[in-house]
Amino acid sequence: MMAATREHQTVPLSVLLKRELANERVEKPEILYGQASQSKKGEDFTLLKTECQRIVGDGITTYSVFGLFDGHNGSAAAIYTKENLLNNIIAAMPPDLNRDEWVAALPRALVAGFVKTDKDFQERARTSGTTVTFAIIEGLFITVASVGDSRCILESAEGDIYYLSADHRLECNEEERERITASGGEVGRLNTGGGAEIGPLRCWPGGLCLSRSIGDVDVGEYIVPVPYVKQIKLSTAGGRLVISSDGVWDALSAEVALDCCRGMAAETAAAQIVKEAVQVKGLRDDTTCIVIDIVPPEKPAASLPQPKKLGRGVFKSMFRRKSSESSSQIDKEYLEPDVVAELYEEGSAMLSERLDTKYPLCNMFKLFMCAVCQVEIKPDEGISVHAGSSDFGKLRPWDGPFLCLSCQEKKEAMEGKRQSGDRHSSDSD
Repeated sequence: MMAATREHQTVPLSVLLKRELANERVEKPEILYGQASQSKKGEDFTLLKTECQRIVGDGITTYSVFGLFDGHNGSAAAIYTKENLLNNIIAAMPPDLNRDEWVAALPRALVAGFVKTDKDFQERARTSGTTVTFAIIEGLFITVASVGDSRCILESAEGDIYYLSADHRLECNEEERERITASGGEVGRLNTGGGAEIGPLRCWPGGLCLSRSIGDVDVGEYIVPVPYVKQIKLSTAGGRLVISSDGVWDALSAEVALDCCRGMAAETAAAQIVKEAVQVKGLRDDTTCIVIDIVPPEKPAASLPQPKKLGRGVFKSMFRRKSSESSSQIDKEYLEPDVVAELYEEGSAMLSERLDTKYPLCNMFKLFMCAVCQVEIKPDEGISVHAGSSDFGKLRPWDGPFLCLSCQEKKEAMEGKRQSGDRHSSDSD
């Protein structure tokens, strides 16, 4: 009713200035993190980078990156991805973006970076593979991209749990099973002879139980590197991120993992989650956990987040909390809602849907760059990412984004339109 009575009123300048000052104070929370691991095979790797810098106008802003790479069939893919993925993502970002544009461009750049990393690694003809869960934090904005079965969860300061990654195990993902069989792969359990089948659902040839990964050149191109991406904006109260390999999630639910470390600092919390998981299942696999606390500067880390309380005042959480000396009735009326906002979510494996024309071409010089590998292509050599799709006839010949020939071949192979065949002469790791 308040909105109806004040619908045509303008916001006083004093309120706008106070809001901007409040935003300046809370938009750059403190990032506190810790990691822990118990190793069985030595194939889990992590990337922890805070204070990554990028130039904005005449100034510099910072962001943080956290990645978990759970390798299989050797550690080569996990190590290569750890060393190259971030650079490939940043290379896919147009230059000279302001903050909002940069955050909006991240989902597309993450897709391009994942596919380029996979393509480059496969050209090395090494048969290792890896799952990837990759989080980029810019102020209160969190963008997570994932392939495989490691997971990322968020508990907001208000006590709500958000799942920021997808599980690409064939056993529990019917859409992925249908995609693989439609692309020419087979899905089934290990046949021990005599008609007996055991173990989880796997993709054949190769026997991988995941539908998405980086690497795995020997399994088939329908095991794709195109990530599920989710982007949210935290409330100013902050929250706790937990990124863990399947060694944790095979043993603990999200609720149990968060409850077992409540009130602990990030590093202690990560160790506690790993300890709990190993106590439940034993050390059957590499078990790794990263905990990241996104904390307003004035809020002590160990108190975040608190247990969810039933019957708490929901209405109060819709407004930004302000100190008593600065709060007033007019401030409360004009402050924006302060809740977790889900901004973007997409999990399609089709590059034509993930690199689409809705993305703003902020820099026209990138028009003749491959949207995946960023190599320069001549105007008559680029192939639209929409080529071969049902909507291609509705598009103009110059409608991009464009792919170079090798990335177009990669796209066709992932969609089952071309067999990967024997592109590589070596298959040893």
